[in-house]
Amino acid sequence: MTDDGRSWGATRAWVEKRLPPAERVEDVVRLRGGWTSEMRRLDIRGPGGRRSLVLRSFVKPFYVRHAEGLLTREASVQRLLEATGVPAARLVAVDATAEHCDHPSLLMTLLPGTVRLTDEGSDRRAELLARQLVGIHRVRVSEETRPRTYEAWTAPERVTVPPATGRPELWRRAVDVIRRDPPGCRPRFLHRDFHPGNVLFDGAGDDQRVSGVVDWVETSWGPADLDVAHCSTALALLHGVPAGMSFADRYTEAGGSLDEDRAAHLYWRLLDALAFAPDAEKVAVPWRESGRTDLTPTVLAGRLEAYVEALLDRYA
Repeated sequence: MTDDGRSWGATRAWVEKRLPPAERVEDVVRLRGGWTSEMRRLDIRGPGGRRSLVLRSFVKPFYVRHAEGLLTREASVQRLLEATGVPAARLVAVDATAEHCDHPSLLMTLLPGTVRLTDEGSDRRAELLARQLVGIHRVRVSEETRPRTYEAWTAPERVTVPPATGRPELWRRAVDVIRRDPPGCRPRFLHRDFHPGNVLFDGAGDDQRVSGVVDWVETSWGPADLDVAHCSTALALLHGVPAGMSFADRYTEAGGSLDEDRAAHLYWRLLDALAFAPDAEKVAVPWRESGRTDLTPTVLAGRLEAYVEALLDRYA
């Protein structure tokens, strides 16, 4: 595996030692859309025919430093979800500290379906996303299997106001909302990074269904509002402000429960949205690689500001 100039020989040897006898890696295909890690599909050939696995490897220095916690968490969550109806990949093997691999890595089963980020059909997919998120929040865990408490991804002093904004007062109002202490909540099992880029679909039209939910490295224990907030922000950036504003309603219509205190709900929504400032460029890179070349920094900055305004108008 040397498709990017890096050495992957040790990783390949580690993978093949975990395959049944006589199975070998026949081909390696780089998967698009990842930001924190490099994803590869490994096509396996053996006496029983062909099958595929997925390899996640952390290569960026920041994520290599945190890989042990991230990959250990994902491996634990994948084991936990085997007994649930959540369509997650199954763990095959993990080397979270790169003891045997060239980079910290996790090997898992390949899920069917594809990531779908187009505007066409996005309303139907949003309904399916909401139903799936309700199902994730219903996962029961014991004290021993409970994931870590959520971590906030921004704070008032870390928010970067878009330099080109003509409405600095709007951003000040939004930042002031998250200066308060976090509201109390009834904690639940959270994916914590649930958005269209981490959900696979198959089928078409009314026959579409969620076929997989991926990327469980941030799984946490916290308020359902926070998962809803994260998906809402992503939908607003991908498809426009109305898509982001309607997702919480879709979630409750699907049977989910959110904080009835508007101020508390606004806190969680803005805590997530402000983490994307100033222009959401970080998430846009894999989206553009997946075909959404229309999502320029200017477009995303405008949508983010309009979304923050809509949240304040509705919930403040």
